[in-house]
Amino acid sequence: MRADRLIAVLLLLQRRGTVTAGQVAAELEISPRTARRDLEALALAGVPVYSTAGKGGGWSLVGGARTDLTGLTAGEARALFLGAGGGDTPAARAGLRKLLAALPAQWRADAERAADAVLVDAASWGAEPAPEPVTLPVLLRAVVDGEQVEVDYRSRGTASTRTVDPLGVVNKDGRWYLLAGTAAGERTFRLDRVVDARPTGAPARRPEGFDLRRAWAARRSEFEQQRHVERTRVLVDPPALPRLRWLLAHRLVDVGAPGPDGRVPAVVLGPVAEVVALELAGFGSQLEFTDPAARAQLARLAADLHSRYGSGPGPG
Repeated sequence: MRADRLIAVLLLLQRRGTVTAGQVAAELEISPRTARRDLEALALAGVPVYSTAGKGGGWSLVGGARTDLTGLTAGEARALFLGAGGGDTPAARAGLRKLLAALPAQWRADAERAADAVLVDAASWGAEPAPEPVTLPVLLRAVVDGEQVEVDYRSRGTASTRTVDPLGVVNKDGRWYLLAGTAAGERTFRLDRVVDARPTGAPARRPEGFDLRRAWAARRSEFEQQRHVERTRVLVDPPALPRLRWLLAHRLVDVGAPGPDGRVPAVVLGPVAEVVALELAGFGSQLEFTDPAARAQLARLAADLHSRYGSGPGPG
């Protein structure tokens, strides 16, 4: 692990030129103290690394050759990083750093923009995956090239045409979204509602320091508050927790410690308690609702099922 991390630090130095210990720590998800030790270890190992103090200082490499990925075209590099950009794990980010360092310098900025253009959010919202939108390639290219686009958008039967500054695209649970700047501020568009998209040739305005992951996290929080406004309290048998987490993902919150009876308290986010009760009725005795509305809904369901199935097989 230490050797892999030292290679990652070296590649980061090669790509950026000068870095601080704090920047290394943030990039590699380690503590600043560990980052400083790694930088010092490179110097002790004979790598030409030196540090400068004061404003604008940091750690830098003296010289150092780069290895190009021979046989790869600029278009192939951009496509590769578009495909890899959704990876949001330390291993994926480490792989992207290595690929970036190996690319010819003239392609590196384009590839880095491509990696930042796309985000995959795998947590489920329970929606059916949609087919890949026909406008996706045009919008991806516009994000990478920093070009404004004119989109024809249809929402709830209303059609409109808007000129937007594309900032990034997100695949959430099998559906694609575009984050873009508009005259009214940042907006999110469902790509299955974008009927057509046309580059305008004008440069897109991109907010300084824009980060697709942070922007999407904020938008996702807003969506979830709109979708899930009720908090339904439950008690869960521990063996049922993994299945409940898989089913609900981010909707299962405030999971506590087991109580005297061994059951775990938690909160389920949902539209209303009655709907959540019907959604989770299949857990049976492994899950108990403490909310009166949910309990009453399940009692009605139990009575209805018993009247239909409780007297044995039906006719025929």
